[in-house]
Amino acid sequence: MRSTMETTRPVGLIAIDREMARQHADALASYNAAAQTAQAIAASLKKNGRLLLLGMGGSHAVGRAVEPLYRALGIDAIALPLSEQLGQPLPLDGRTVIITSQSGESAEVVRWFNETGGGSDTFGLTLEAGSFLARTAPSLIGVGGTELAFAATRSLTVSFALHLAVLVAIGEDPATALAALTFPEAPDIDAALAALDGVATVVTSGRRLQGLAEALALGLTELSRRPCFSLEGGQLRHGPMEMLGPAIGVVLFRGHDHTTSLVTAMATSVVETGAPVIIFDASGEEPVAGAITIGFKPASGLAAIFAMLPVAQRFMIAFANARVDNAGTPVRSTKITRSE
Repeated sequence: MRSTMETTRPVGLIAIDREMARQHADALASYNAAAQTAQAIAASLKKNGRLLLLGMGGSHAVGRAVEPLYRALGIDAIALPLSEQLGQPLPLDGRTVIITSQSGESAEVVRWFNETGGGSDTFGLTLEAGSFLARTAPSLIGVGGTELAFAATRSLTVSFALHLAVLVAIGEDPATALAALTFPEAPDIDAALAALDGVATVVTSGRRLQGLAEALALGLTELSRRPCFSLEGGQLRHGPMEMLGPAIGVVLFRGHDHTTSLVTAMATSVVETGAPVIIFDASGEEPVAGAITIGFKPASGLAAIFAMLPVAQRFMIAFANARVDNAGTPVRSTKITRSE
């Protein structure tokens, strides 16, 4: 622990603070440096029309978040955990593959290349230029080097910026996403944290922003050591709502897109169960009665992700810090998972 007269903050959270403080600058620099490799990936995607996004942990959440964005540009994209691809593989013929690993050294990454050999349409996405992944496949390299803190923060933002470079090479307009990175919003989260003061666990959910919900659930679990998890909005509707009540917090992500009304309907239903509801809201719609809204400018896609993600990171850190003495210091995990 590091102490001052005013505060005592766990060293693990201080390390996360350092990563977060530089994430916007590193993300913008990563986007600007990625053009050449992004063009090569775009050429592969235009040839194949199919994309397989592979990763573990936060890297898989990144894949889940960008999956719908590639689909919107006509790419048949699917995101799978790399461990699942190793055990129950999809055929790789005619697919562009992007393997994401912030360290580039995860056990599954090494085994995948040892077993498949990669291929001309296989690419990496990593923060470490000297890693196994970067040495083995043409890779998008994030600026700033490996993330040192335990829970993923900067690595997520930088990874999304690298995907933005690929999406732009396919045809996406980057203006709103870059504006969200350049001029970050900082809405208040105190009311949302207070609303979850008495909960035993948190469920996160979204529709088009489901990947972002999954990233938050992972970070909440890692830092608070509470069993927080994520369910896509339709999946939450089909049965698991039986668990809801005052002890279960629900965090929803609502963007300015064609799924907005579905998230709104879910929020209304959850409020009726007595569960506290938090909405990260970039929809531009009216707030949902009975829910706590963390509001943003209307946005969708990566613009919404870049706006919401740093605020969601502050939220998960504060949630954990209120519940765990040494939040940010893992007791059962390591930053780089070298065993399966």
